[in-house]
Amino acid sequence: MAKDIFKQATPQLAVAQPNGAVRTNISFLQWETTPEGILFKKWKSSPAGQKVLTDAAQINTQIKTAANMKAVVTSLSLPANAQLGFGVMVQINGTDYILNFGPLAAQELQQLRSLKVHDTIVIRSNFVSYAPKYPYAIVMGNYVELAGRVVYKNSKRNNGC
Repeated sequence: MAKDIFKQATPQLAVAQPNGAVRTNISFLQWETTPEGILFKKWKSSPAGQKVLTDAAQINTQIKTAANMKAVVTSLSLPANAQLGFGVMVQINGTDYILNFGPLAAQELQQLRSLKVHDTIVIRSNFVSYAPKYPYAIVMGNYVELAGRVVYKNSKRNNGC
């Protein structure tokens, strides 16, 4: 009897749902048609945008491998109207970048405030970004070393994110 019930039931067809990457791509394509997306595309093709994209590409290999990069601190403040939190300006291989840090504990902030202009530091990062409002690529600081002493090290969150 039970076999007959299963045979008679018609299987429900699964509705194909796009995977996460496809959904993200669809969302991005939709965003590109918004006024903000159109302005961003124009900025990317402008000389200023091309310069920032080229600067980001110059350190892409080091970013992907989280390799050590020598940098010189050029300014202890970010460009006017920057809304990135704490950061400094650095020069890597003759190119200026914003070195930005995530939310900081008071002790981490105190150690980073010990940096001075013209200090040569070693940094590691796993992320570089850019935005039309900044004329520099933005390097996320995960590790900073000054004269062989660790000044900042991004502690991983407990949940792995």
